[in-house]
Amino acid sequence: MLYSVSRSPYQCDLASLLRLVTPQDDILFLQDGVVALVKKGAIYNLMLSQLKNLFVLENDLVARGLRYQISDHVEVINYHAFVDLTTKHRQYLAW
Repeated sequence: MLYSVSRSPYQCDLASLLRLVTPQDDILFLQDGVVALVKKGAIYNLMLSQLKNLFVLENDLVARGLRYQISDHVEVINYHAFVDLTTKHRQYLAW
């Protein structure tokens, strides 16, 4: 399944999302959701310890001035790669 997180981690319950995600799932962070991936943040450390398939839209990182504050463990993608993610998964859930 592909999960997308578009809200700030301060406005949504990412801990609940982490309980649902399996190793085969991908999580895409976009819009204000990119804030969750700032290096050394408590939420980010929790996600990194449990997940491997983390993606973030580059345009949203740049728009928020966070492009160089994201770990190398997160794959920065463009809109074409976003489309590829959606076609890879039969199910999609916006968080």
